[in-house]
Amino acid sequence: MTVRLREGESFDSLLRRFNKEVMEGGIMKDLRRRRWFIPKGEQRRMDERKGRRRARLMRLRQMQEEG
Repeated sequence: MTVRLREGESFDSLLRRFNKEVMEGGIMKDLRRRRWFIPKGEQRRMDERKGRRRARLMRLRQMQEEG
């Protein structure tokens, strides 16, 4: 990831642009995910649990909106 200093740009502005690029690129998310090794089977189970939880929350929100 590279960010070039623009003419007349302060270091704070440059650092802000760099941080924005890193966040948008998903680099920090990827690093956190790779911090510990998780076997594929365990990752699949975690993803399924997240999906079920997300679906349950969506159903609850829809029920609240309806009545």
